[in-house]
Amino acid sequence: MGILPLAERLAKGALNRSGVQSRWVDTSVCRLHLYDVAGTGPLPTVVLLHGIGSSAIPFAPVLQRLRRRARRVIAAEAPGHGWSAPPASAFTPECLSTAMNELLGRELDEPAIVVGNSLGGAVAINFALSSPDRVRALVLASPAGACMDETELAELLRVFKLRSRADARAFFARLYHRVPWFTPLVAGDVVQMFARETILSFTSSARCDHAFTPEQLRSLSMPILLIWGRSDRLMPSANLAYYRRHLPPHAEIEEPEGIGHCPHVDDPRRFAERIVAFAQAALSRGTSAAAPASAAAAGAPASGAGGERTAPLDQGTGQAAT
Repeated sequence: MGILPLAERLAKGALNRSGVQSRWVDTSVCRLHLYDVAGTGPLPTVVLLHGIGSSAIPFAPVLQRLRRRARRVIAAEAPGHGWSAPPASAFTPECLSTAMNELLGRELDEPAIVVGNSLGGAVAINFALSSPDRVRALVLASPAGACMDETELAELLRVFKLRSRADARAFFARLYHRVPWFTPLVAGDVVQMFARETILSFTSSARCDHAFTPEQLRSLSMPILLIWGRSDRLMPSANLAYYRRHLPPHAEIEEPEGIGHCPHVDDPRRFAERIVAFAQAALSRGTSAAAPASAAAAGAPASGAGGERTAPLDQGTGQAAT
């Protein structure tokens, strides 16, 4: 067993011992795994959605903080990721949407604060478009799903084709504000992870027409917070520009210093605090999507989709949750 699978198993056990349940949900695509914990706070259910090649485990420090502030926290794992079963057929964007929409549709008993990172951000947007009555607010961290031309998309997808330990180290350098100290120890495991059929079939099936249209993005009426770390070296800056142009005017967009592609890894404490502050501000504004709350209410300077101000997330540690 490699270091990453062992770390995943140990982290799962630690979460279970802390009162976080592991549960499986059958969907038409495959059996999906999620972490589920009843919280002690007043905020609505919070859903955490990871990116490609990852799992729910890196969200563990955020989950543990949010359980003290929300009624419930769910961290779901995509098909073929974490402890979820792989799909019976090819893993495509359509397959991902079907599976995750079914899971969230069954699990949510109230409108939720849906948090998605990278590909998980695209899953969150897709769910908000298909079931807007089940999404109280969206928190998107460097979300996938922006419109790109074929050359740009091909260049991005090449980043996930890891053939050597050096490729894995370069990949980690793109993801995080600081490269984690343990990168050399897990580089081989990362190469094997991205060579799995689940990942290969997804990256080979992704197309430009899977992107969200301007009309779809403008139709999102719930409160939206988009966080795009200034140290994100994975996603093209043009993707942020696309979201800035086409998200509705009430969306808050922040570009924090010291944060890379994964704010829940670079600085889980501040990311959790920002989710809580945003959720509190969204609830205080009522059910309609109103203008962004003041900096005092939100706990951070915010901008609309055309703004340029940045968020005060602290500089991260660069250490992964596992």
